[in-house]
Amino acid sequence: MSSRWLSPRTLLISLGLLVWVLGCSLAAWWQVGRAFQGNQYSYLYAIEWPALALVGVFAWWRLVRADPAQRAARARERALAESARARSQVALRDRDAEDEALAAYNDHLARLAASDSHRAGGR
Repeated sequence: MSSRWLSPRTLLISLGLLVWVLGCSLAAWWQVGRAFQGNQYSYLYAIEWPALALVGVFAWWRLVRADPAQRAARARERALAESARARSQVALRDRDAEDEALAAYNDHLARLAASDSHRAGGR
């Protein structure tokens, strides 16, 4: 068995799922009882609560399968790609068509974009 399934993060997420599914089950049971007593809206709620429990199971599965280190690596890759794209846009720009103030402003914006992308990847 993988250590992913027994990690403190997974156990905490699983405990949250258990509470969520039990709560949704109790709410569904309560709404079924109200529906049998004549409350017409409760028929819809009796269907909605199990659907919300399934949404919780889907979220649990996504959270358990998500690898935080892998997500951080993808974020770094995206930040580096964005930084390279910003630098390439500066290189492709026709500086002769711009006046001096506009060129300085565009250079400043490109530096800001590159530094923001670099910082976002390092988080």
